Amino acid sequence: MAEVLERAARSVETRERLMLGVLNAAKVVNLHRDEVLRTSLLECDLLLADGQSVVWASRLVGHPLPERVAGIDIFESLLAEADRRGHRVYLLGATQEVLDAVLRVVAQRWPGLVVAGSRNGYFDEEQSGEVAEQIRASRADLLFLAMSSPKKENFLGRYGDQLGVPVMHGVGGSFDVMAGVVRRAPEAWQRAGMEWAYRLVQEPGRLWRRYLVTNTTFVWMTLRERYRPLPLFVLPASPSRHEVGSQAAVSHPVAPQLPVRPLAPPVTVVTAAPTVRLPSQRRPSDLPVGAVTGHARSTGHG
Repeated sequence: MAEVLERAARSVETRERLMLGVLNAAKVVNLHRDEVLRTSLLECDLLLADGQSVVWASRLVGHPLPERVAGIDIFESLLAEADRRGHRVYLLGATQEVLDAVLRVVAQRWPGLVVAGSRNGYFDEEQSGEVAEQIRASRADLLFLAMSSPKKENFLGRYGDQLGVPVMHGVGGSFDVMAGVVRRAPEAWQRAGMEWAYRLVQEPGRLWRRYLVTNTTFVWMTLRERYRPLPLFVLPASPSRHEVGSQAAVSHPVAPQLPVRPLAPPVTVVTAAPTVRLPSQRRPSDLPVGAVTGHARSTGHG
């Protein structure tokens, strides 16, 4: 978490793009059949491991992450930093009712930050350019998107480089939690990696089948990766690397969205890190994982 906050502060200061991605068990499973999701993850500058299951899997496959960095925790931590430094924030997503509630919470808890603008997530494709222009005109330092996939990925892929916002973070269902619409699991459930079960208790009819299929598939994929590692998905262009603390991080230059090319189907990205590795290579020791490697909730609106 400390490394992520440090990178975000430096990004605002230098105006260098920092796109944060979040990864959980569901995304590890779904990125195999969802090219838009896969591309958006590979093009992120930092990937945050938000599901404790991703942290456990990283240890099992031999590339341990130091801790989980939950999407809502980094969201609130970035707001606290913005409050301390007087940064400008743009909030995009959710329903207008939820967004209004989030704005009230932000004003009460972090009065030092500047809300440069806000917009609910219910706009069609024809309005996307107008929304992007509003964000650009706001001169925001941080953009938080509470929009569902693939709308969020499509929006960032098309307009992200034109927004002029240094730090961009898809926060999934964090607006719902902050607004009090959805209850977050107690810390004991989170430490036990059972936050998904807490959500299942709240919405059993809607979630039971999805969690059964997703969790079972994730366990199988992790075991397969442990004993028979497969090549990772890569982007054609090689990213530039620079060090963050003791971890190697990936920093992609601002460029139009690149197509994803799988090296061999199917492939597994259990370590949740963008990398370039050929099929014949073993995993290098400098994989960009660690504190700068988390998850987005699947309950985002928009």
